[in-house]
Amino acid sequence: MKFKILVFLLVSHLMTNAQNEIIHIWPGDVPGSALSKGEPVITALDDGSTRTTEVSDPTLEVFLPDDSSRNGKAVIVCPGGGYVRLAVHKEGQTVAQWFADQGYTAFVLEYQVPNNKEGALYDVHRAFRLVRSMADKYQIDPNLVAGIGFSAGADLVARCALGTEVEYPRQDEADDLRSVPDRMMIIYPGYLDQGPDKSLSPGLTVTKETVPTFIFQTMDDRIVLSAFALARAMRDVGANVTLHPLPEGGHGYGMGRTNNTESIWPESCLKWMEMHGF
Repeated sequence: MKFKILVFLLVSHLMTNAQNEIIHIWPGDVPGSALSKGEPVITALDDGSTRTTEVSDPTLEVFLPDDSSRNGKAVIVCPGGGYVRLAVHKEGQTVAQWFADQGYTAFVLEYQVPNNKEGALYDVHRAFRLVRSMADKYQIDPNLVAGIGFSAGADLVARCALGTEVEYPRQDEADDLRSVPDRMMIIYPGYLDQGPDKSLSPGLTVTKETVPTFIFQTMDDRIVLSAFALARAMRDVGANVTLHPLPEGGHGYGMGRTNNTESIWPESCLKWMEMHGF
């Protein structure tokens, strides 16, 4: 029975990829990787979703809105997984499809795992540049490209926006474009509280001009202080930040079912985006 479920999930993943365009973000060697490019390793989970446990050829999966609802704005989705795996289905594809249903052009980033934070940071910077370089193709405004991340993916989005810009070998003209998000949506983040007394992690800098940021966090999450570290740092400099806490929901729910948390954060996030010109 387990074998049948695994086959079904793998076939479903392949069918999804067959329906959506897949963009390989590095035309040649992958910066920060000692591995040769290969197919991702996909594992089935008991909850009916899948996760990716090895990525050596980072990609963007494209989710297009209907022409009738297209709003000209884009979102890059970064799933979590502790930098050792990617919850591509629960925190990636389902999220991107939801955004597409709202009129956004969405891209799921499969960044380098396992255990390659430097390579993942190259991937996310390159992803924002690539999406902006294809603005005409996807009918989006290159100045309206947001990033949303979950757990480690939220840390990755924040490091992309708040850290020192990384340098990798120039690939093409896309690398002449901006590589940071125009808005940030940070969902139950990890790793952002590594500073003294659980303050914002070293290497991350916020100013009053930091892009508007939405943070969603549940209070029973064991890494709850990561969200507070970012929210407090932004508040202290007068940056535009919204922290939306809930008492229950835990960690890692994505768009899965956890006390309706999965329906509350998207609705709250969408309202926030609309309020902030997105």
